[in-house]
Amino acid sequence: MYKGTTFTRFLIAEQRKFPGATGEFTSLLTELATAAKIIAHEVNRAGLGNILGAAGRTNVQGEQVQKLDEFANETIIRMVDHTGHLAGMVSEEMEDIFHIQEHHLRGKYLLLFDPLDGSSNIDVSVGVGTIFGIHRKITPGEDATPEDFLQKGRAQLCAGYLLYGSSTMLVYTAGQGVHGFTLDPNVGEFLLSHEQMTIMKRGKTFSVNDGRYFLWDHPIRHYIDDLRGKEGGSPYSSRYIGSLVADFHRNLLKGGIYLYPGDRESPSGKLRLLYEANPLAFIVEQAGGRASSGTEAILDIQPITLHQRTPLFIGSEEDVRMVEAYIKEGGKR
Repeated sequence: MYKGTTFTRFLIAEQRKFPGATGEFTSLLTELATAAKIIAHEVNRAGLGNILGAAGRTNVQGEQVQKLDEFANETIIRMVDHTGHLAGMVSEEMEDIFHIQEHHLRGKYLLLFDPLDGSSNIDVSVGVGTIFGIHRKITPGEDATPEDFLQKGRAQLCAGYLLYGSSTMLVYTAGQGVHGFTLDPNVGEFLLSHEQMTIMKRGKTFSVNDGRYFLWDHPIRHYIDDLRGKEGGSPYSSRYIGSLVADFHRNLLKGGIYLYPGDRESPSGKLRLLYEANPLAFIVEQAGGRASSGTEAILDIQPITLHQRTPLFIGSEEDVRMVEAYIKEGGKR
């Protein structure tokens, strides 16, 4: 594909590689891209409207919901619930499964998404994002069930994220490599800007919330100390934005590792398996990287609940394997 190909044209070209394709998958991704344009517009003008700040409620995780969280969640639902491609949805902002209403056609796909990752940082103009994964329904009948959503990450058909920053980018994989598209505001289209994205085997940066250092287990503290050059080696650079999508995107392009380990206060970490860790793990593996809980590949974890959390170590393959070795050896290196 030539640089500047529209996202829709790219999807159609990919669809033609599969003679039995119905076009439903392409249509669903196109609607998600439209939702992203609407969200990007609102994010870019957030300081000018009455959409900054808390919405006055907490989500199922006990976190303060921001007004932009609600806007992004409602926008995505509104754009895809009537398409006839979905059987149901799960979102960070909804406690239970969102079932497609009976007056809409229901389809064979499931959408799992974090509508606006990093939204608490929007008032200081930090890059935020949307993360999504798509599964195929596996149970009989039209209605989506918990079993449909509690599939391992390796069963994903597609995963992607939107980054709303200095430019708006859409990065996705459908199991045929990772491709990035940048929104051209002059024409209102996502245009191909990064084809077949790959991540370096080893990076020189690490991204972690260092304020939780004394809550981590010894192997993690030892690993971070060594990255800083405590043992006399060449130190890594610390790069932490506090927005998962933004931190992941930088490491995807530049190499490195993002860490959100469990700790004494949150043994399972902070990040949700189904709609944060799994989609990004699918992307990073397609790009030649690795994603781990510290003890097993993220994509091999069997989910038990819709909002299950997991520690996450994701990025360049050699960096992730190194932290896995520290964990396995109990920090005795």
